Amino acid sequence: MKAATTRLSLLALAMALSACAALEGDKIDYKSATKGSTLEVPPDLTQLSRDSRYNVPGGAVSAAAMQAGQAAQPSGTANAAALQLGDVRIERDGNQRWLVVNRPADKLWEPVRDFWQESGFNLAQADANVGIMETDWAENRAKLPQDFIRSTLGKLLDSLYSTGERDKFRTRLERNANGGTEIYITHRGMIEVYGNVSKDSTVWQPRPSDPELETEFLRRLMVKLGVSQEQSKAVAAAPAPRAQSARMATVDNKPVVQLDEGFDRAWRRIGLALDRTGFTVEDRNRNEGTYFVRYVAPNAEKKEPGFFGKLFSSSNATPPLKYRILVRSQGESTTVSVLNEAGVPESSANAERIVRVIADDLK
Repeated sequence: MKAATTRLSLLALAMALSACAALEGDKIDYKSATKGSTLEVPPDLTQLSRDSRYNVPGGAVSAAAMQAGQAAQPSGTANAAALQLGDVRIERDGNQRWLVVNRPADKLWEPVRDFWQESGFNLAQADANVGIMETDWAENRAKLPQDFIRSTLGKLLDSLYSTGERDKFRTRLERNANGGTEIYITHRGMIEVYGNVSKDSTVWQPRPSDPELETEFLRRLMVKLGVSQEQSKAVAAAPAPRAQSARMATVDNKPVVQLDEGFDRAWRRIGLALDRTGFTVEDRNRNEGTYFVRYVAPNAEKKEPGFFGKLFSSSNATPPLKYRILVRSQGESTTVSVLNEAGVPESSANAERIVRVIADDLK
């Protein structure tokens, strides 16, 4: 605890001394936690373990500013705008973006996995059968102040320098009806804060997902797949129509999420919401409109672990429960509900919690 407090104090001192020394551009320079790292992921952010894992060695790679290319602003009026370059196009709906590539998913798996390795990440999960890979928690070292103290002592006492933030990214590859692949990237973040008023200890807590980071890594993946830097910056910066908000409701005494949009858009938005909020998606069936997820119910005998902890606790004492997230549409109206493992509609407190998390992410 003292080490964590010292780390925060040294970072604050370095930032104060470097007030006149701006960061060397808005760069991204990720480096996954190495063996021996002191980062402790709280139970409410730890994913349930999976059998199939890869552990890819990764180094830090710097790249250009996220804001580059903002001058290009093509307009569009469709609900989901799209710009295509070769066999790769980026689609957008509100602040959500994803790639559509005219290649089969099995031909994209290795290039996408290499992309994360080259970007400085280790992969904590990689399941080609489900089409999901997830990075380990990593730190954007480009956010550290590049001052005299950092340049002089940084390499010697590198462990004392920390941004106080960690990020992880989930990539989902989904086959479409045309034989191509849709690629989604979602971000989750943590931030280190003082745990009490005396500031003698720190804790890690969730911070909001960053759509700009998601867009930037989609843009970089476009380059990996053959699009030029200039073209990728232009299409990634293009605006998109505002997405419809979601709302909670009760239908037949069961909690649901309602959206004023058709199935295609709703299916994508629900999938992104599940990824962003950390659900373990075991399988999905688009034809049936079903996501198969795992959920750990809160333990009433233990101290309340917090909002996210209620959903994603890693306690071995409480076995995970399996649920289905059902997406049903009629025209431009969609209802999202929770079914149990047998496919029976749920009205339990767990179902209400799941529905609320999804609705909150869609707002």
